[in-house]
Amino acid sequence: MLVSDWMTQDPMTVTPDTSVMEALKILKERGFRRLPVVEGGRLIGITTRKDLKDAMPSKATTLSVWELNYLLSKLTVSEMMARPVITAAEGEYMEDAALRMQEHGVGGLPVLNDAGRMTGIITITDVLRAFIDIMGLREGGTRLTLDMPDLPGSLARAASAAQPSNIISVATYGHTTREGQPRRRFVMRVTGEGARDARRRVQETGIDVGD
Repeated sequence: MLVSDWMTQDPMTVTPDTSVMEALKILKERGFRRLPVVEGGRLIGITTRKDLKDAMPSKATTLSVWELNYLLSKLTVSEMMARPVITAAEGEYMEDAALRMQEHGVGGLPVLNDAGRMTGIITITDVLRAFIDIMGLREGGTRLTLDMPDLPGSLARAASAAQPSNIISVATYGHTTREGQPRRRFVMRVTGEGARDARRRVQETGIDVGD
């Protein structure tokens, strides 16, 4: 699953000389949390709703309304944007982009093509959409959590036990027992023939099936 499959294409952008007030208005009206900053067709920064709101004067300010509006009209995105920008590439895997978001504590990444031009933006919401799709939640069926030794052939054994049902998704992660034994859990979703009895069939092969 590539970033290009899940990103929002041609996202709304602002220029560095866009006023903070105008940028906040765009974010509010469109329901966005961040705006890439583009100049001459090139990505040069990114600004978020929090960044822009932090630029607003305190409610305890002694400035008059006229003075306040004048200062805000002069404050531009270029003074608040973050740079350099952490980005994703169109052709990279979703999990790599998600890891970068987690490592840098950001909720979205502008996406660049091979020529370095921004073509989209990928956000936490997009990652969640991809996760739901990978897990097959919208396709219904029966969910099985299988706990097995972390050894070669475990997945093949689990898949064989699920037959004749159709396996539409598989996710796996490792863990260690209290005794220090490596184990692997397979979260499997099956549909079609025998899906309702899949849990029983798998248990009868000696595989531990969790709730």
